[in-house]
Amino acid sequence: MQKLITIVDYGMGNLHSLQNAFSQIGAKTKVSSNPHEIKNAEVLILPGVGSFGQAIHNINKYDLKDAIREAGLNRAIPFLGICLGMQLLASFGEEDGDNEGLDLIEGNVIKINNNNLRLPHIGFNEVEVVNDTKGLYNDIKNNSDFYFVHSYKFVCNNSLNILGSTNYGEKFSSSIQKDNIFGCQFHPEKSQSNGLILLKNFIKISSKL
Repeated sequence: MQKLITIVDYGMGNLHSLQNAFSQIGAKTKVSSNPHEIKNAEVLILPGVGSFGQAIHNINKYDLKDAIREAGLNRAIPFLGICLGMQLLASFGEEDGDNEGLDLIEGNVIKINNNNLRLPHIGFNEVEVVNDTKGLYNDIKNNSDFYFVHSYKFVCNNSLNILGSTNYGEKFSSSIQKDNIFGCQFHPEKSQSNGLILLKNFIKISSKL
C-alpha cells in the first residue's frame, strides 16, 4: 500500500504546485502544520521558498522543529527537502544572520560564489549524479536539466552525502542524501518530466524504507 505523503506547511512553501505534481503521478498527499501529524507522518516533504532565517523562525514559531527531527531521525521515515527545504536540513545557515538549522545532514548553508554571474541562480541547469546509492535518479539521464531558484548553497561536511552537483560560477551540491533523508536544491515540481520521474523514484524508495 502506498504511504501517505505529508507536506509540511510552515508558511513558506510552494504547496499547491507540489500537491499538483504528486497528484499527476498518483500519489496521495496532505498538507499539515500540526506537530503531532508531522511527528507521526509516513513520508515527509519539507518544501520552502524564501530565506533560511525566516524559515527557521517560522518553524520554531509553529513548534515544528522537534516534530520534524523526531520523524526524520528517530523514526527514520522517508524524508525529502526541496529548495529552501533542503537547505534547512543543514546544521547552520548564514542567510539573515547565523541560524541553527534542523541538523539532519551535517553541513552549512552559505552564499554562492557566483563569479560575476547573476544571483539568484534562476532557471534550468544540469545535475551531475555522483553518488546515487538508493536510485533517486533512476531512469533519468545523467546531466539532465532541473529548475533552480536560489542564492545559497549547501556545503556538506561529509562528501559522501553529496548525491548530485551543479555548476553555476562554481560547483555546488544540488542534491544530498543521508540514510532516509534526501534533499534537492532544485524544484522537481517545476522540472517537467525529469522532476516527475524523480518524485516517482522517491515514492519507490519510500515504499522500501
